[in-house]
Amino acid sequence: LAPVRPFEVAEAAEKLSTEHDLVLVEGAGGLLVRFDDEGSTLADAARLLSAPVLVVAPAGLGTLNATALTAEALRNRGLGCRGVVIGSMPTEPDLASRCNIEDLPVAAGAPLLGAVPAGAGALP
Repeated sequence: LAPVRPFEVAEAAEKLSTEHDLVLVEGAGGLLVRFDDEGSTLADAARLLSAPVLVVAPAGLGTLNATALTAEALRNRGLGCRGVVIGSMPTEPDLASRCNIEDLPVAAGAPLLGAVPAGAGALP
């Protein structure tokens, strides 16, 4: 497969925005994962879009560090973190997951905007 380039992501999002009120661009793997041999990343696509960035974070142990580093990388590139969404909140969260509800906004320097229930992707 040919790599997707950040300018192609931006062009597609711009085209969709002429027809829709809301366009979400989802990245996979993380903000600094390379798109191509030139080292382009999702951060480059976000910069081209001049769009607010939501960070989707796991619920459990280790998420505070990863979320803080992602938010720092956004700030260092002149991009802001509009908020954090927990991508899969367990039905019965462990202690770390419960504590992270309060700690994620501090780590990200942005509000926690919500949590997707675990298994929501399997809903009809």
